[in-house]
Amino acid sequence: MTEQFDSSYNNIKRLSDEELESLWNKYFEDRTNKTYRDLLIMQYIYLTKYVVGRIKVSLPTTFSLEDISGYGIEGLISAIEKYQPNKGARFETYALIRIRGCIIDKIRSEDFLPRSARKKIKDVKQAQEHLRQKLGRPATTLEVADFLDMEPQKVDQILSEDTTIGSLYDKKGSSDDSVEIIDTIQDQNRLTPAEAMEEKDVKAQLENALKRLPERERMIMVLYYHENMTLKEIGDTIEISESRVCQLHAQAIMKLKNILSKNRLERLHKSII
Repeated sequence: MTEQFDSSYNNIKRLSDEELESLWNKYFEDRTNKTYRDLLIMQYIYLTKYVVGRIKVSLPTTFSLEDISGYGIEGLISAIEKYQPNKGARFETYALIRIRGCIIDKIRSEDFLPRSARKKIKDVKQAQEHLRQKLGRPATTLEVADFLDMEPQKVDQILSEDTTIGSLYDKKGSSDDSVEIIDTIQDQNRLTPAEAMEEKDVKAQLENALKRLPERERMIMVLYYHENMTLKEIGDTIEISESRVCQLHAQAIMKLKNILSKNRLERLHKSII
């Protein structure tokens, strides 16, 4: 399936906002229609390519780009099949989360390293633990290398191949009352209840304002501010020039300002009445 979508991607015709909305409506009427689903996949496969590109750079070369791309497409298909627009989330944001989550879950469930490489990693970690107990502190790379009679660069190389991927939602310990790691992290910048309510209100206003933007402008805002893509990267992704992206970004900012200003005036008027 990966090859099927990748080979077709270069020839894809980007739908207009109206055409894309019509396609979604047809799919919502009949979610068993694989033709509509596959057309949606082609329209949003750039999200998969973006996530795969970001994740791949942080993984060892032992990971296959084809496998990771396949996992990403699985996540995209799942996002399309499970997307519920009435929940309020934009599809791009929802899909990015599911694509990234699917890739990470698949990687965590498989071990791409050969047994010999995994043994070397185990030996280095055992040496680190042995020296930590002996020295009363974490051992340096040089100390580990001397202990194992190997070059320090080799120790670094072995550790860089460790593909164990953790999660903030993993549990500490194995008992029934074990807590997730995320629950043990202290938030140093926690907002007061009043600040939290104000921030929630601002986010809600902004989300509502974003929904009123045209599809392409909304997509640019998501990719620029949520995914930290450059204007050039966005242009390459949605196949328009960087200057056009800049223009649409400026238009979106101006529209958001006008929408939010109008909302504030309406709320002020209601409070006075």
